[in-house]
Amino acid sequence: MSRSTKREAQEALNRFKYEVANEIGVPLKDGYNGDLTSYQNGSVGGYMVKKMIEAQEREMSGR
Repeated sequence: MSRSTKREAQEALNRFKYEVANEIGVPLKDGYNGDLTSYQNGSVGGYMVKKMIEAQEREMSGR
């Protein structure tokens, strides 16, 4: 994978992270987020995985 491809993938995941945080009401901001609880941070990561699995399942089923 080229550097630019890795950078683009990282940027897409970052945008997705903020999108998910916004959806579930976690006040994630650019930069320091040490004021968030581990529960809040875990919720963002967990929901990201859930949405990625759902998207993959839809793609595999042809929907």
